[in-house]
Amino acid sequence: MLQSIRDNSQGIVAKIIVGLIAVTFALFGVESLVSLTAGSNAPATVNGVEISQQDLYQGVQLQRRQMLNQMGDDADPALLDENLISNMVLEGLIEQSVLVQSAENQGLVFSDAMIDQLIVSTKDFQVDGKFERSQFEMVLRNAGLTPLSYRALVKKEKVTEQERIAYMLSAFSLKSELQTLANLDSQTRDIRYFTLDAEPVRNSVTVSDEEIADYYAENSGQFMSDEQVAIEYLLLDRDEIAKGLSVTDDDVESAYQTLVDNFQAQEQRHSAHILVEVSDEQDDAAAKAKVDAIAARLASGESFETLAQSESDDPVSAEMGGDLGVNEKGVFSAEFEDALYALEKGAVSEPVRTEFGYHLIKLVDIVESEAPAFEQAQFELREDLLNQKAEEEYVGQLERLADISFSSGDLVEPAEVLGLEIQKTELFSRSGNEDPVTSNPKILTVAFDAELIKEGLNSTPVELDSGRSVVLRIVEHQLPREKSQDEVAEQIKAILVEQKTAEQLTSTASELVASLRKGDALDSLAAGAKVESFQAVARRDNTVPQEIRTSVFQMPKPAEGASSFASVSLIDGSYAVVALDKVAAVDAELNEEELRMMSMVLNNRQGQQDYQDHTAQLKSKAEIEKL
Repeated sequence: MLQSIRDNSQGIVAKIIVGLIAVTFALFGVESLVSLTAGSNAPATVNGVEISQQDLYQGVQLQRRQMLNQMGDDADPALLDENLISNMVLEGLIEQSVLVQSAENQGLVFSDAMIDQLIVSTKDFQVDGKFERSQFEMVLRNAGLTPLSYRALVKKEKVTEQERIAYMLSAFSLKSELQTLANLDSQTRDIRYFTLDAEPVRNSVTVSDEEIADYYAENSGQFMSDEQVAIEYLLLDRDEIAKGLSVTDDDVESAYQTLVDNFQAQEQRHSAHILVEVSDEQDDAAAKAKVDAIAARLASGESFETLAQSESDDPVSAEMGGDLGVNEKGVFSAEFEDALYALEKGAVSEPVRTEFGYHLIKLVDIVESEAPAFEQAQFELREDLLNQKAEEEYVGQLERLADISFSSGDLVEPAEVLGLEIQKTELFSRSGNEDPVTSNPKILTVAFDAELIKEGLNSTPVELDSGRSVVLRIVEHQLPREKSQDEVAEQIKAILVEQKTAEQLTSTASELVASLRKGDALDSLAAGAKVESFQAVARRDNTVPQEIRTSVFQMPKPAEGASSFASVSLIDGSYAVVALDKVAAVDAELNEEELRMMSMVLNNRQGQQDYQDHTAQLKSKAEIEKL
């Protein structure tokens, strides 16, 4: 066959085709050849402008990284729904494209020079306050971006930001509007109410078997069981492995000798200081004069400890005569440590200026650190060696577990080889249960994997945490089903009880409100229920239940000498019959600062709403096509 191809490639037709390809390459590039055989693979176009597959891929990766960062160190990428992320990112890219086109149509730009200035002034791209190209590229690389793609993102963001800010800054409120809103917010209400308690009604309600059957017949589709699985699994636990391991005395002695051989003594310094603080109350010159005076007193023979107690502005160390304890390098500021390490034992430094003020530093003693004695180190060394052996054994057994489970039709062989117990669970749903294994999100994801359910395969090892892994197998799978009437009878009964209770209370409350509107007195209709009375109730007055407070601020203002009435459903199923007796108007007194803050909040909210409406209108008019 190869010879036939070679022979045919020598013909005149083959030479003509090769010639045409060469001309195509020369005139139009390789893209023209590709375009002859493939259409656009853009996942969406907006007004004819393509959103590329690369844009979508990049956006999805950025979104995944952000979500995993929010999930923390133990985040499992398998828990993320790639289709959901992709659809969400695509919608965002479509909206971005619409907004970019709108901004560009209005002549808004963000130049390359402005992008350069923004990049070099970004702190994340700086080292010691200066822009570093290597730092810039490293940050972008960690985010999955290139310098070119980052510049493109910045340009789109800044171009659309100009239009958004224009909407935000264009929104305004009149002073009269602000005053009206403030007055409305400051209004108060005088109210009375009594409660129709739901519990006695609930206890008196009866539900027949026929009513339960009728409800089930009409609503059986609402009562579906959850999809459930039962699994069997092997748990490999590093702590259990460690219980069967031991460390010899020779191992501990060898580890100790290695510790001693590698030990590097560090010089530590025991220091004390007197601090004269530079502050708003004491400027640099005053602080310098004071510390010089203290230094002179030291030179004349006064005790360092006594002066520290009486003159130091560091209250913690002053109580201890200025003592700062024994410390290694790196604890204090560079200026402080340079002076400290230049001193002889017992000497006191000249005044040293740091960000806190002026210090007089005394070197109390020089301490050389020593390797710990064997008696001190042996227990920690033994524990470290045991943990190391357990980790090595755990990793080795985990690899064997993965290999044997992959080739086995069940968990019997890996259990026998590794000496593990096959554990079984009851049926559980996708929400899991209280068991620490079947409540683990990683296990739940694997346990409901369609391929494992269909094929009956062993899973790959699932890491519960850094020291425990599980291999599982689905042994039973139940699809959602319609529950029988007997299974849901009590649930239906509870629903019907609540419905009947609500109907009865609603009817009673409506009759009482009608009677009140005819002129009956609230106290007489309360029939023994306590009438609560509140004066000057404000919108945020927590002494009145929220449902009642919300209702009374929606009720119509009563006529002079009259009341408005309403019934209100409460959170526990009870009802309140409410009388609104008075609406007190308040002329709120706002100073200029309060008006300014209120205006800023309202303008910001209105500007955001205007921009959202603008975005929605642009999207509704745009020609959007999805692949």
